[in-house]
Amino acid sequence: MKSQLSGRKIVLGVTGGIAAYKACNLVRDLIKKGAEVKVVMTPSALQFIQPLTFSSLTKNEVIVNIFPSSQANGSSLKTWHIDLALWADLMIIAPCTVNTIAKMAAGFTDNALLTLVSALRCPLIIAPAADEDMYTNKIACRNFETLKDMGYFFVWAEKGELASGLEGEGRLADLSKIIDAADLILSGYRKDLLNKKILVTAGPTYEDIDPVRFIGNRSSGKMGYSIAKAAYLRGAEVTLITGPSHEIIYPEIKTISVRSSAEMKKVVYEEIVNNDILIMSAAVADYRPTETSKSKLKKEEKIDNIKLTSTEDILLSLKDSGKKVIGFALETNDEENNAFKKLKQKNLDMIILNSLKDENSGFEFNTNKIKVIHRNGEQIDFPLQSKFQVANKILSEILK
Repeated sequence: MKSQLSGRKIVLGVTGGIAAYKACNLVRDLIKKGAEVKVVMTPSALQFIQPLTFSSLTKNEVIVNIFPSSQANGSSLKTWHIDLALWADLMIIAPCTVNTIAKMAAGFTDNALLTLVSALRCPLIIAPAADEDMYTNKIACRNFETLKDMGYFFVWAEKGELASGLEGEGRLADLSKIIDAADLILSGYRKDLLNKKILVTAGPTYEDIDPVRFIGNRSSGKMGYSIAKAAYLRGAEVTLITGPSHEIIYPEIKTISVRSSAEMKKVVYEEIVNNDILIMSAAVADYRPTETSKSKLKKEEKIDNIKLTSTEDILLSLKDSGKKVIGFALETNDEENNAFKKLKQKNLDMIILNSLKDENSGFEFNTNKIKVIHRNGEQIDFPLQSKFQVANKILSEILK
């Protein structure tokens, strides 16, 4: 399946910070997803990395200077900045120094990158990076706000080890987050969830038989994690409650790990009061062992059967919560009727239907095919696509 970045034209701006070396991997990742990339560098970026590296990776010329170094051989009427501005579907500046941000906020065009920004017609993603004292400086923060108000999309720096050797805020955002932001922007989404507080559950629950064994399911957490990431990038304040999962979440998202259905219920109850919307994408176990052995059960004991008892239905218990609640249904037979029954029984605002009959959809896949069913009976089918794209479709349906 093609990525949303496939066939798209992306300009990467690189400025003079130590994180410039990471831009090589960003170029590689964009190209792997099918994008064509051209690079524009500031003169100070040359102190950290050479244009030949980027031209080798992109198979395109790298622009550093506004004018040629010499006019001894004549002049050129080529308006490269206009041509490149018209060519691009998206521009990303990563890393973007506080110096470049200050110049952008003031409208300076004294280097090739800034000249291009002034002529740009496509969306622009800014991924700042600096040492913490520079990143949190009042003037820098004012410039951030100025550019935000102008409609530029920021992928904020993260906390971590900095070039100074200190730990703090200012580390270039993880490249996967920048790629996700590019996917989001090129899909036409913006920060339309500002001031929304969204609670997302993800992954399976494990119901222990003994200290070694458990009853579980095949949920990987991919769908819930994708929803949490998409909601965060669209401006929401997100809390993720996750069962056991190998998925990685953005560090800015409040994440609470649980194991059992009882633990998940407890945390959902605690967190829902502070949120506007609950998206219950976790695959919560329907049954748990009646008793859990405190020691490992030996083979010699010949476990002929394990007595099970039903777990409490978290969604059903929240039917009168007064919050907007979205559920999921994974069905194999009479899918639509069963999903609609769940929606009505549990007083949901919307339910997302997955069918195990759909190839490359559901548990463990990076893709999904869903049907959204609203409370009023409206049904919308979405084709097979990445779970990140599915997550955005779900969020847009919620906004309706």
